[in-house]
Amino acid sequence: MNALVTGGGGFLGQYVVEQLLRDGANVRVLCRGRYPALEELGVESARGDLQDAAFVASACEGIDAVFHIAAVPGIWGAWKMFHGVNTVGTQNVIAGCRKHGVRKLVFTSSPSVVFDGRNHVDADESLPYPTSWLSHYPHTKALAEQAVLAANDDQLATCALRPHLIWGPRDTQLVPRLIRRAKSGRLRLVGDGSNLISMAYVENVAAAHLQAVKALEPGSPVAGQAYFVNEREPVNCGEWINTLLGRAGLPPVTKRISAKAAYRIGAVCEGLYSLLRISSEPPMTRFLASQLASSHTYRIDKARRDFGYEPIVSVAAGLSKLEPELRQIATQDSDRAHA
Repeated sequence: MNALVTGGGGFLGQYVVEQLLRDGANVRVLCRGRYPALEELGVESARGDLQDAAFVASACEGIDAVFHIAAVPGIWGAWKMFHGVNTVGTQNVIAGCRKHGVRKLVFTSSPSVVFDGRNHVDADESLPYPTSWLSHYPHTKALAEQAVLAANDDQLATCALRPHLIWGPRDTQLVPRLIRRAKSGRLRLVGDGSNLISMAYVENVAAAHLQAVKALEPGSPVAGQAYFVNEREPVNCGEWINTLLGRAGLPPVTKRISAKAAYRIGAVCEGLYSLLRISSEPPMTRFLASQLASSHTYRIDKARRDFGYEPIVSVAAGLSKLEPELRQIATQDSDRAHA
């Protein structure tokens, strides 16, 4: 298989690339920067912008399957940026697939595309898209997901995977930020910390992409469908955070803030950052407060049934793999504080 991985130099993208190579595929990555480690593995690089339709189309030439992982994440920023990359960029990927006869497109989506501010407990893919949004990221990802699923036909088979809270080694966002907030004393549990969340270990998510593409054919059960992808059992949010802190050699977080207070603070922060035109991410937003205080647990029955999804790495094994990095992050921050 000749595969194109957009965002192939990112956290999840690198794992997808590595698993594709082990599976015998020829891999090209579409990315903005240069990744010598991937080039050493024999990966071809196409460097450019997803918003450049001609560039994206050229990257799709000679490709059998596209894994569209690249996106602008985050809880704050201009609509133009999120929409340009997440939505328009995805439309360009679809157009590139059409132009060069790509047969399969697997889109990396997010459960946030169906987040409506309420608890989701043991939820499945029947959840509808919400009608209002607290953040540009889930809104633009939802528009992109809908475009991908609508594009499914006899020439191009498409599907969307929704991994929830991807974690594991080489993460540069979720876990490092958690450790640094804990080290600075700014980490708080929102609500009582008892909310349940589904987690997705990065190697399992990458494996789901390969499992999905193998089952993805025009007219197959996978074609035109969206899937939640995560571990079988959810975790208690507060206990999970303290497990990670303990593995990093840090004390548990005990400070809490009520969900209502966090939401009000988020609203104030958004107002101030907008008024003062501050581009950096606020410490709290309404979307973040709602996410941190509510339960998000998702069933994986549909993915197991349609393309045989099964986690290949247990939570315990994943924690063992991650622990050295947790301690390294905590130690590095201590070294900087004493420098």
